[in-house]
Amino acid sequence: MTKAELVEIIASQTGVSKKDTGLIVNLILENIGRALVSEDKVELRGFGSFKIKNRRARMARNPRTGASVMVPAKKVPYFKASNELKGRLNR
Repeated sequence: MTKAELVEIIASQTGVSKKDTGLIVNLILENIGRALVSEDKVELRGFGSFKIKNRRARMARNPRTGASVMVPAKKVPYFKASNELKGRLNR
C-alpha cells in the first residue's frame, strides 16, 4: 500500500477530503520522523513501536575490487510489531 492509497482509504471511510486527509497523514509521518531524529521511541498501541538502533563501525569488502572498506557507525530506524498485530497476522 502506498501513502496515496492510504490517504484514499482513510478519506473514503471518514468522509474527510483527500486534501485534508493527506495533510493529516503527512503530519503524522513527519512527527514520527522528528521523534526518531530526537532518538525518542514512538509507540502506537496495537500496532508497534519505532525506535533508533545504533550500528557499530565495521570492516566490509568492496565486491568489485575486494578491497577492505571501513563502514562508519550509524543510526538506523527499527520497527517492532506489537503482539496484537502479530496475532492478527497469524490467526
